[in-house]
Formats: sequence, C-alpha cells, structure tokens
Amino acid sequence: MSLPNAKHDDRFSYADYLLWNDNQRWELIDGEAFCMSPGPSRRHQELLLALARPFADYLDGNKCSIFVAPFDVCLTSRTNQLDEEIDTIVQPDIFVVCDPGKLTDRACKGSPDLIVEILSPGTSKRDITTKYELYQRHGVKEYWILYPNDRTLLVYRLSGDGTYLSPDVFGEGDTVPVPLLGELSIDMAKVFRE
Repeated sequence: MSLPNAKHDDRFSYADYLLWNDNQRWELIDGEAFCMSPGPSRRHQELLLALARPFADYLDGNKCSIFVAPFDVCLTSRTNQLDEEIDTIVQPDIFVVCDPGKLTDRACKGSPDLIVEILSPGTSKRDITTKYELYQRHGVKEYWILYPNDRTLLVYRLSGDGTYLSPDVFGEGDTVPVPLLGELSIDMAKVFRE
C-alpha cells in the first residue's frame, strides 16, 4: 500500500498524518507509518464492547474518560508540542485518560493512564513488542493485552522506575481489579461470553 504524501525518507509527523484522506486507518510510530486496514473482525469488536462497557459504566460522571478506536493518541513529551514535532500517533482499541487537559477535539496529546489492545492477526506482533516498549517509554501506567484465542488478559503495570512489572495473567473465570481507577473490577466471564 502506498503512503499518502510519501517522503523520500518515509518519516512522517502528525501534521502530515492530518492531511491524509485515503480512507485508511494509520498509526505512526517514531515517524514510521503503519496501515491499520482492513478493519477488525466481528469477534474483535464484540470483545472491545464487552471490555469497554464496564469501564464506561464505572467512569460515567468521573473525571476520567474512556475512548475506543479510532481516536488518535499522540504520544508526546509535552501537551503543547506542535503537530510538526509529533511523530507517534496510535489508535489503541480502548484507552482511559484521567487528565482532561490532554484531550482536544481530535486527539489525546500525551500518555493515557490505561491502554488496552486486543490482538488481531495483522497487528499482534506490533502490539506485543513495539507498542509494549512504546507505552512503557511514554509512561502509560497500565497496558492490557487481550488474547482472544487463548481467552487470556495480560496486565502490565508501570513500576516506580518506569518499567513494566511482570504481567498479571487473567483468564475467563477471573475478575480483574483496576486499582488505578478505584473500586472498578472487570468480570472476564462477561467479556469472553459468546
């Protein structure tokens, strides 16, 4: 797939990204473009809604907000960084932001507090390796990876030294506590229900 507004070095910024109108979903990681098309499967979307629902219900009226893809997350070192300076834009399946100052009409500029990626065949390697490192580097407090085929959830929590601890592993019969958000807990049996 050819890139809109291709450059000789194939490095892009958020300013470039905003000009693309090819009806494809893209992410930029350190200036490198990744096409997110085709769209996710039906099962992926069912899992997304089942996992997002308890977050949305719990956060109703709360200062924290939940978002689902596609909504841009600009991973930046500061919220007032110019679009031309931003080279990393992702569209996590689900994310939670507790600082309203990071939100614009178009994007979250800065690290969300919690990100969830639901593995798909076309993006699983990037979600497990590249995004793990990316989210850790940008200080995302919790990174959740949902494995649909294994009916497993890995929850990585950021330690005091800025690295992710070994993951907590949850299965279909478990309840996942979310102390980051208070008393919220997620019943994985409801998430994986077919």
